[in-house]
Parts: sequence; structure tokens; C-alpha cells
Amino acid sequence: MKTRTALVVLLSAALAGCSSWWPFGDSGSDRPRWPSDATVYKCERGGKQLVVQYIDEGKSAMVIFPEREFRLDRVTAASGARYTNGRTTLHTTGQEAMLEEGGQTLFGNCTAVPQ
Repeated sequence: MKTRTALVVLLSAALAGCSSWWPFGDSGSDRPRWPSDATVYKCERGGKQLVVQYIDEGKSAMVIFPEREFRLDRVTAASGARYTNGRTTLHTTGQEAMLEEGGQTLFGNCTAVPQ
């Protein structure tokens, strides 16, 4: 009986410390689902947010949507920075950002939110 009680206590303690990976629904946390080093841009139209994680020392950018994320590689830009995969392009200048896909602006007039 003591072994069983000890096992239950040990298992409960282990699960309590690992709530961030709990596979059965929300762990109750209000944390965003993006990396802590991601840049969040608040966009003018529709209250949209554009979330970007710059990786490889700024050589690439991961655009993070709730349903998917994708990588864009940095290319030469006349001003600011430009990241693309041939279809989708992220333009940044200072604290401003714009995301285009297939020649259409998906996210425009976006400004980085201070962290």
C-alpha cells in the first residue's frame, strides 16, 4: 500500500511539473503559442497580428500563423530587409512590416509591438 501511495504521489508531481506539454487540452495558460523571441507586429487593418521569428542571425524569418508557419530567406533589398520564398515576401523597415503573397498584401501597415 505504501508503494502504491508513493507511486501516485511521484506520478502526480511529475505531471504537475510538465503541464506545458499536457496533451489533453489547454493547460490553462494564457501564454501565446509563439516563441518568446518572436516579433509581434500589430497591423492597421482588421486588428490583425503578424508574428515573425528571425532566425539564423537574421538570414531567415519564420512567419507564424495559428494554423501553420513557414520560412522565408533574406534577399537583397533596396531599403530595410526583404525575406521571400518565391511566392510570399516579408518587407521590414525599422519597426514596420508588410507581408505579400502572390502579389497581394495580406498584412499591411504593421508596427512592431514593444516587448
